[in-house]
Amino acid sequence: MAERYSRQERFAPIGKEGQALLAEKHVLIVGAGALGCANAEMLARAGIGKITIIDRDYIEWSNLGRQQLYTEEDAASSRAKAKAAEARLKAINSNIEVKGIAEEFDPENAELLLKDIDILIDGTDNFDTRFIINDAASKYKVPWIYGGCVKSHGISLSILPGETPCLQCLIDQLPQDGETCETAGIIGPAVQVTAAYQTAECLRFLTGHPMSTHLVSFDVWGRGYSAIDVAKLKDPQCASCSDAAQFPYLKKERGMRTAVLCGRDTVQVRPGGKENVNLERLARRIEPFAGEAKVNEVLLRFQMEEKRFVVFRDGRTLIHGVDNVQEAKKLYHRYVEA
Repeated sequence: MAERYSRQERFAPIGKEGQALLAEKHVLIVGAGALGCANAEMLARAGIGKITIIDRDYIEWSNLGRQQLYTEEDAASSRAKAKAAEARLKAINSNIEVKGIAEEFDPENAELLLKDIDILIDGTDNFDTRFIINDAASKYKVPWIYGGCVKSHGISLSILPGETPCLQCLIDQLPQDGETCETAGIIGPAVQVTAAYQTAECLRFLTGHPMSTHLVSFDVWGRGYSAIDVAKLKDPQCASCSDAAQFPYLKKERGMRTAVLCGRDTVQVRPGGKENVNLERLARRIEPFAGEAKVNEVLLRFQMEEKRFVVFRDGRTLIHGVDNVQEAKKLYHRYVEA
């Protein structure tokens, strides 16, 4: 066991002192998809003392090509990504603490999740969540590392609240053409290179080295690379990180909320407050109409009206096969809330 981190300790910028520091650190990873998996595995193997990973989704067969923590068994059982990631990371390194949370990262839980962490890593796939991360990190002064990838392209940026521009400051510098992995595809090397930049920056920060002020982007297929120094692009009037910041993305919404998941022909429905749904009871109620309903540790899955429902214990529901919010609400009221 003494040699577990020996090769990393021989890397002079980390050394034994840096390794000891890593064992005391807590990293929060938002998103347990491709980037979240790659970052989480590298950090677990590097000996980070505590890793918390939060994700709202479950494992599907299409995930297995690039989300390295998951197995065919996980996909067959529709296991929650956060819980499957927790189990796999504990198997990789039993000396560290790992906690998987099968929830959505949102304004309601942001403050609690950012409490007592050293750094946050972005493993999400949408800008809505990233801007919530950005506001929360700015408000609670938590460093974080943005990352994104699609097709063969990747991008990474380290953000240190109070010192560097935040994501909102750089809105015009970021690609927002609407392409996603579901609509445009992705190859594994783009994921791995993006995660490598994120993890390296994380290790630098946690061992006392300054993070980069460069926005790094690359194309692993076309062999393109660029690095832009954004240090001077901080917006003094920014609504998310200036002295007069209002943190617009942390405003809590009341009542039922819905979101169309980009490229997935799926609508997410969230009740007004987090509930404690008895999934087993719900399964018994709908089974005569829906056929077999499958329940695991955090979710219930069933088919109804040629739509696939995935209901989590907090009441959050994904309805596949629909892209209309009003129709999704009707289906939710009819089968989940009834």
